[in-house]
Amino acid sequence: MFAFAAAAIILAMVFSLLRAFYGPTVFDRILAVNVQGTMTVLLIAVIGFLTGRPDFLDLALVYVLINFIGTLAALKLFKYGHMGDRQSGDGQSGAGQPRDGQPGNGQPGNGQTGDGS
Repeated sequence: MFAFAAAAIILAMVFSLLRAFYGPTVFDRILAVNVQGTMTVLLIAVIGFLTGRPDFLDLALVYVLINFIGTLAALKLFKYGHMGDRQSGDGQSGAGQPRDGQPGNGQPGNGQTGDGS
């Protein structure tokens, strides 16, 4: 019974792998990789039951958390083009920090007048 379930899971993994290769959009491919991870978790659980090792369920839970976080990260990367390390708005790398790394570059507020004198 569980051997048949393992075979069905492997067949579903083959189909999701085909979707990952031939998916028309990036989001279809990400979804297929997420399904692949879910099927891997199910396969780990079934193999753990078949071999009588319930500690495989702990591995499956850790894998499902990694799969979920990885899917969210991939979706954010492909939607926004970055992982959130850019500053929003002005495009500067550090708000209020001088770009050349030298203190006192003529910006108002650092003891200089801003006119170069």
